[in-house]
Order: sequence, then C-alpha cells, then structure tokens
Amino acid sequence: MRKVLIANRGEIAVRIVRACRDAGLASVAVYGDTDIHALHVTMADEAFALGGQTAAESYLDSAKIIKAAKAAGADALHPGYGFLAENAGFARQVMDAGLTWIGPPPEAIDALGDKASARHIAQSVGAPLAAGTEGPVASAAEAAAFAREAGLPIAIKAAYGGGGRGLKVAWHADEIPQQFDSAVREAVAAFGRGECFAERYLERPRHVETQCLADMHGNVVIVSTRDCSLQRRHQKVVEEAPAPFLTAEQDKLLRESSAAILRAAGYVGAGTCEFLIGQDGTVSFLEVNTRLQVEHPVTEEVSGIDLVREMFRIADGQALGYGDPELRGHSIEYRINAEDPGRRFMPAPGTITTWRPPSGPGVRLDAGYTAGMTVPREFDSLMAKLIVTGANREQALERSRRALAEFEVEGLPTTLAFHRVVVNNPAFIRSPFAVHTTWIENDFAGGIPRYTGTSAGPDETAEPDRERITVEVGGKRLEITVPAGLGGIGTAGAPGAGRGAAAGGTRSRSAARRKSGGSAGGNALTSPMQGTIVKIVAADGQALSEGDTIVVLEAMKMEQPLTAHKDGTVSNLAVEVGQTVAAGTVICQLT
Repeated sequence: MRKVLIANRGEIAVRIVRACRDAGLASVAVYGDTDIHALHVTMADEAFALGGQTAAESYLDSAKIIKAAKAAGADALHPGYGFLAENAGFARQVMDAGLTWIGPPPEAIDALGDKASARHIAQSVGAPLAAGTEGPVASAAEAAAFAREAGLPIAIKAAYGGGGRGLKVAWHADEIPQQFDSAVREAVAAFGRGECFAERYLERPRHVETQCLADMHGNVVIVSTRDCSLQRRHQKVVEEAPAPFLTAEQDKLLRESSAAILRAAGYVGAGTCEFLIGQDGTVSFLEVNTRLQVEHPVTEEVSGIDLVREMFRIADGQALGYGDPELRGHSIEYRINAEDPGRRFMPAPGTITTWRPPSGPGVRLDAGYTAGMTVPREFDSLMAKLIVTGANREQALERSRRALAEFEVEGLPTTLAFHRVVVNNPAFIRSPFAVHTTWIENDFAGGIPRYTGTSAGPDETAEPDRERITVEVGGKRLEITVPAGLGGIGTAGAPGAGRGAAAGGTRSRSAARRKSGGSAGGNALTSPMQGTIVKIVAADGQALSEGDTIVVLEAMKMEQPLTAHKDGTVSNLAVEVGQTVAAGTVICQLT
C-alpha cells in the first residue's frame, strides 16, 4: 500500500489520517458539501468532493467513493466505522476496482454482519445465546409472533447495522408496530438497508465485548475485553478496558467464544464480538461488529497495540506475530457528543465557539472538530473522544475527574455535563458494578440542568491582509491564499468561500447566534432542534395526555419523539412527513 482513501468523516477519519502518517502512507479524504472545511479534510494529504448534503448523497454513495479513489490514485481504502464499513457489496466493489480493502473479507461480513447469520455461527461453536428469530422479520406482525413465543421484552435490531442505530426495544405488545417501523427507518438512514430481526431482550444487562484481530494465516488474537454498559438509547457514551468486575470464568468464556466465532467465519482484520451479561451472571452472545469500533482507543492504551496500523499490516498480508497481549493499567473513554443531557441527550447541532481540551498525564483526545467548526445535523453527534488512562481503574477515574473539569466547550451543549457527574456516581465507580444498558434512562438521577447557553460564531471583526479561499478542480479540494477581499465574501461551507469558510465552516454571526434547543411554552409545542419529520402520530382534534408522542423527528441519525408537554387537544398541526424544520418551529398547539 502507498495511498489510502478514507471513506468516512469526523474523528475516525482524523484517526486514520494520523495512522497513515505514522506508517508513511499518503492519505486521501472525501467529503460531502457540509464537510468542505472539516478537520479530516484539512489534515489529509488530499481531499476529493463527493457532493451532497446527506449521508445517502455522499458517504453512502459507493460509486462516488470509488470514483474519488481512482481520481486520487489510491491503492487502498479504509472504511472506518458506520456508513459502508459493514457493507459486503461495497467491499467487493472496492476489491473489483483493484484496491486493497482494509477490512474483513466480504464473505465474513456477509456471515457476521448479518446478525441473524452471526447467531447461527455462534450457536454452531457453542457460544451462549439468547432466543432470537432465525432470520430477518418481514413485518411487525412477525416480530409480534416471535414475542408471543419467546416473551417480552424483545429487541428489534437492524440486521446490517450497529452502534445502537436501528435498535428498538418493545416492552409491551402494542409497542411492536411503532418500534419496528422506527428501527427500519433508522437502519435505512444510517446503513442503507432496513432488514431487522428480533431477539429476546435481557433486562438490565451489562454490555461487554472483546477486541479481536485475525490475520490471513489463521491467527486470532483477543487484544482485550471492554465494558460499554453506559448507554443512552442503546448507544454507548462511556467505555473502558479491560472490562472490570468480571469473574475468571466469564473472561475465559468471552475470549474462547470470540476466537471460535471468528475462526468459524474465516474472519480477517479487526473486529469486535459483543455480549450481554445478565443480572445473574449469564453471558449471551449479541453480535459481531465487522469493523473498527468507536471505543478502540481504550484497548490501544492498555495493550500498547495500534489497532489501525495493525489493520494496515493485516490487509498487506502480514502475520500478527504475537498472542493475546498482557494488559497494563486501565483506560476509560468518554464520548463528547453534541447532545443535551438535561434534555434526555437530545441531539444539538451547532457551532463550537470555545474548544479547550485537557492535557496532562494519561490524557488522549481523538477529535473531529475544533473551535469555529459547525457540527451539522445531517451526521452523527460525536465530536470527540476523551480517553483517560491510569495504572488502575481508581487512578483512571481520578485523572478523569481532572480532565473532564479542564475540558471547556462552548457554543452548544455536550455530554461533558453527564460525564462530570457519572465519574462520581457510586453505581459506576464502586463494586458491585451497578450500571447496565438502560441505567441512564431508568436509574440515573443526576439532576443535570438543561443547556441554556447560546450558539455564536467567532469574532470576525479583524480584517487580515490575506485570506484563504477554497476551490475544487476536477472534484479535488485545493486551498489558495490571496489578498484580502479578492476572494469575495463567500457563504461558509460552499466552494469559493471566503475568510469565514476558511475558519472551519463557520456561519455568520447573525445566523449562528441562536439559542440552542427548543421548548414547549403555553399551548405551543416547538421543535427543540433542526431535523426532519419522519412520522406524524397524532392528528388535529385528537385528545392527548402529557407524554404522548405527537411527531417523530430525525436529527443526527437518531429519531427523537416530540411529545405532548401537557394534557390537551391537538390543533393547527402544521408539519408533514419529509419536512425539514428549524429549532423553534411550531409543530402544533395543545389546548
């Protein structure tokens, strides 16, 4: 390999750019329209435009990505995570184009990326399993039939997804149609495929996984275990390695089951086997993520292994040359998302006005943004990952408190407010380990206030002598420096943009200085964020109780139900499916 195209965006694309630089490889970024000034784009050696505002128009368009790779002269492609990373068809396209695919063989993606098929493999090697459907369910009625047989609650899960998207839990039979439809919509939006299957949902389980590496020579290494139980909406917010408070028997079962599953599937590359551990200690196989995980840095910190560079080596045909490593210390990762923990982790796109990350012993930051950049609503809310490592878990938590206190972000709400509270919560920091996958929704009582700050762009009053403008020549992104004013006043985020765009996709002061979030005041229910209406549940004239869903809004690849803020009758319902609404848009009246 000489030149790697990175088919992704955000912090993971930045991470891969850095690994390429460490390995002496050239890097090529791709970007949609909203990412023209993104960090991964400016850091890569080259960048090529995909065009389009949405994921479907850009990072999910395989033809555009292959075209960019050929234009750049890339000879390899790393998919990162999400988007097309677990798409076997895309892997085949990459290989058919003569590029090295830095990931598992398409056959292994088919076998393990399809979660129903992965269950069959796990069953064949004797891995522990909860009850589930033999394959995808074609309708809500089929999911309901499974629930009658296996019992409630059930999980309805995207067969070709991951990261908690396309995963919905139905606790009662009458919730199944709504949750099935929601899971399918999220799966299509995030992964381009909507097939879902159903399985029995374990109540209050821990989420534990193994980071694995496998080479082309039959070697499988279990690098470390991880605990990822702190989740909201079945998406992780805190992860740590190694997984704490496991028995020796549980650790052995996790490692042996993982190695057997990967060998049976003919797996090659980096992958993660995920399990649930019930309140009684029972271990149940969940799925295999046939890609690099968001939380891979905690494993790197305790093992000393650079997982991205190992993916390069494996794709190049090299043998791993080592066994399961001896781990050193403990590492915890905190996802810094553009979300408001005081509003049930509601996504909150906006512009970062202050970005002062921490440093010092044991602190690492993997970021996709910096000050002046806008976190767009079209994509994931993840801004950065703060990884804190210590000699043991106690020291990692001590350093975490210091690092989280140092971290300053202004301009939009973030999950920092949650992290600062949870690192002092006895359920998380002490044994017995009391957190579980729905602990945040059901047991956490942190009393985090709603974000009340405002979003504003950087001070643009100073007039420089020279300015940078961005142009695209044949789809390739180029920056040039010209005398101030020659480039004109461009629109941020557009080709040919002037000084404002060069600062990182910032908006004008008047456009940016808007209050983040929304509210229901008096009779009016307003949208708390910019997003797209994907479902209308209520109707004019319908009587509702407080908490009943009125519409479902999609933003940052997550669905958010907008509910009645009081008892009342719906009137003036002013939106329709497919409509994009701004923060503060009046959805309806409740009288």
